[in-house]
Amino acid sequence: MLWRTSLASLIFAVGATAAEPVKNAATPEQLKVLGFDPFDQSKVALGVEAPADFKGKKIVLVAGSKSHGPGDHEFFAGTALLMNLLKQTPGVWPVMVRDGWPKDEKVFDGAAALVFYMDGRGGHPVVQKDRLKLLQKHIDAGAGWVNMHYAVDYDPKHGDTVVSWMGGYYDPRVSTNPHWDANIRTLPKHPIARGVKPFEINDEWYFNMHWIGDRADVKDAKNVTPILQALPPDDKRGTADAKKHLGRIETLAWAYERENKGRAFGFTGGHNHRNWGDENFRRTVVNAILWSANAEVPDAGAKVDLDPVDLNRNLDKKDQPFKMILPPTAKK
Repeated sequence: MLWRTSLASLIFAVGATAAEPVKNAATPEQLKVLGFDPFDQSKVALGVEAPADFKGKKIVLVAGSKSHGPGDHEFFAGTALLMNLLKQTPGVWPVMVRDGWPKDEKVFDGAAALVFYMDGRGGHPVVQKDRLKLLQKHIDAGAGWVNMHYAVDYDPKHGDTVVSWMGGYYDPRVSTNPHWDANIRTLPKHPIARGVKPFEINDEWYFNMHWIGDRADVKDAKNVTPILQALPPDDKRGTADAKKHLGRIETLAWAYERENKGRAFGFTGGHNHRNWGDENFRRTVVNAILWSANAEVPDAGAKVDLDPVDLNRNLDKKDQPFKMILPPTAKK
């Protein structure tokens, strides 16, 4: 692949620092290498609906508000990347909105899948006001449901609803959220796994989910298919319940088929923005979004071309100097 900016140039720019680092700004050296302002989000097309004669799959992507430090929880930038990746598949029209919830809820109308990448639990945007009731109507109509990273985390009082949509969720009473190197050694025979090769990557991989039917093990959860699984170090099992399962392979991403033929995908990774630079990581998610929308996943997997420099586009301004984001290095 020909990249507009070489990895060597990016690596050089990481080491290039101004004498006086500037908060919320790239240094002149970094701007020269990038060729753009990493915090300029104005060029991202938001809320753009398909033409009236479009016959394909509309997918709504909802990016959460600013969260965490630089390079982490880059919900806007990550969602913008996903929108551009989905555009590489014919017959798909992604519509992106920001700040956790659309200004006009009619954007959800006609969507084949709803994707949420944002902070969760008590501050989860989807549980505010009467939003669950609104979303239930779309779920009942067969819309796909995708939650990514912190968005899979719900208070149990809301989890009881969401588990019927997604097949599992992060339950703070039992689930755990350490950072660790997940070695994905094998993949299932499933459309989401098409074109995905085994990979190893460090992220805040949650596990020990609350599965539908109150099952303790995913293998007993009806209509749930594990997609990414790995063996965490036992010292990463941070809750009393997680410690009951020493040595168990854990599920980090899963597919769910609802009784009404609607589909869902839960993905616990996505804390580190740099991980979108890994082809297998991003193909897993793009395949899953397509599958959740009942779109055909190509036999070789979705096309997910990405210039590494684009990891530095559309970032949220945070209260620290800008640091260049590089793709993760391959594990040996």
